[in-house]
Amino acid sequence: MQMYRILLADDEGIVLNSLQFIIEKNFSGRYELETAKTGLGAIETAERFRPDIVFMDIQMPGINGIDAMREIRKFSTNVIFVVLTAYDKFDYAKEAIGLGVLDYLNKPVNQKVVADVIGRAMKEIDARRERRKNDLQIKERMETVMPIIENGFIYSILLQERFDEDIENYKSLLGITSVYGYMLAVVFGDRQQGNYMTNAVGTSVKAQMDYYSKVREILKDTFPGAIMGNVSANKIPVFMPADELKMPYNRRIETIEQSRTAVRNMNRATGIFFRIGIGGVCRLKDALHSYDGALKALYATKGSVAHMDDLPIAVEYEENYPVETEAAIFEKLQDGKTEECIAQVDKFFDWMVSQYGDDEMSIKLKVLEFVMNGESIMYRGGGHLYRFSSRKTYLQEVTEIQGYDLLKKWFMDKMRSIAGTMVRGSKDHTNDLIRQAKEYIDDHFYKDMSLDDISRELNISPYYFSKLFKEETGENFVEYVTGRRMDRAKYLLRNPDKSIKEICAEVGYSDPNYFSRIFKKYQGVSPTEYKENVGTG
Repeated sequence: MQMYRILLADDEGIVLNSLQFIIEKNFSGRYELETAKTGLGAIETAERFRPDIVFMDIQMPGINGIDAMREIRKFSTNVIFVVLTAYDKFDYAKEAIGLGVLDYLNKPVNQKVVADVIGRAMKEIDARRERRKNDLQIKERMETVMPIIENGFIYSILLQERFDEDIENYKSLLGITSVYGYMLAVVFGDRQQGNYMTNAVGTSVKAQMDYYSKVREILKDTFPGAIMGNVSANKIPVFMPADELKMPYNRRIETIEQSRTAVRNMNRATGIFFRIGIGGVCRLKDALHSYDGALKALYATKGSVAHMDDLPIAVEYEENYPVETEAAIFEKLQDGKTEECIAQVDKFFDWMVSQYGDDEMSIKLKVLEFVMNGESIMYRGGGHLYRFSSRKTYLQEVTEIQGYDLLKKWFMDKMRSIAGTMVRGSKDHTNDLIRQAKEYIDDHFYKDMSLDDISRELNISPYYFSKLFKEETGENFVEYVTGRRMDRAKYLLRNPDKSIKEICAEVGYSDPNYFSRIFKKYQGVSPTEYKENVGTG
């Protein structure tokens, strides 16, 4: 049964006795009750007792009822007030309206009215308690689920997921608004030997089973906003959102100091040794590069903390180099967003001409570099036949181009072609497979041919080939082969010199009776009837 704490504050003993009688009569066993006869006494009692419901007389000795309620509200935000007032003081009581008063009762109090007000107050308290309970349950569930969501986000960006929608969903759930960030590589072991940690397997198991929650707590406290992955080998990947692509010097120093503090706290809390590598700031899709940089930073030094930007392992760009534009070209290319890719190509080329217009060879080499990189991405994406000599004319073409207008056109045409091929790649590959399959069937349908035979010929699994063939042709493999055999059979039946048995063998059937049943199923007449009708027609 729910219990409710009630405070009665009135300087008249008869009012207190009346209220206590009404409450006992209507709510026996459901309340704890205390009383006060002054405003100060009401405040002090409320601070100790923490009531759910307060009946407050407006005309209290010393501190009046309104001021007492103001003080109580400061430390008890959820308390429900019921104001008691004489009829001629009712307008004065309205000053309490901003304090969240449930009701105003005129003295002398009416038993039914008081019981009704307390009943309403109890319902409001029950509703608040239920909301609080639900909020706590949601918070508890989120605390259980959040590490799973964080780990999903970490491995989505590290594995370079191609599904932008999934990444955006993770960002929404985690409240991430930044488009940039950097990775921390938290590495641990029994002890540090040179630039690596010993007993990686043993400490990985120990950390996963015994220390992960403590390590997570320390890292979360040290790096507000950190998104953590699970233990993988003896490493924990951590993502830190960032507002800009380049980390300011002061922020880098602060991150290093935070990492040193985290290392000390984790060493002390677990009894195993930790190191933290810090990668460079990047776009989300390049998080793997930042994580690799964090690990390289650790391998390049023996310290407990290492920042990629402090070591000669990070790529350094000259001032004003359009790093974001370059990254956007290949990001849009990989995503198959042709027009957005070309817009970035146009922007980058104009930058080169504006900055280095008198260095034509460097611009031509950069153009060639981008085209080669683009084609490399295209080939790695799959579905395209790589020919070793397909680019043998590129160098000569670029060096012979006269003028930046023609060079820009060559550059944009090549990049557009690459982007278009990226989009068509999967479809082209599928079309080629189906074409090969049909050619194979046309050449071999007179033989005893199975799905496994043609799948092996095309070097793909029977399951995938069967699904692909059905999607592209609208027929399954057996239906298509049978259709080709029936078409050939009808052609051969027009030859009066061919017997049914001979035709049966020529279209891939060993049993004339089975051939006849299949033919009749497809044509509605037997091979003999078809042959006779053709002959008479």
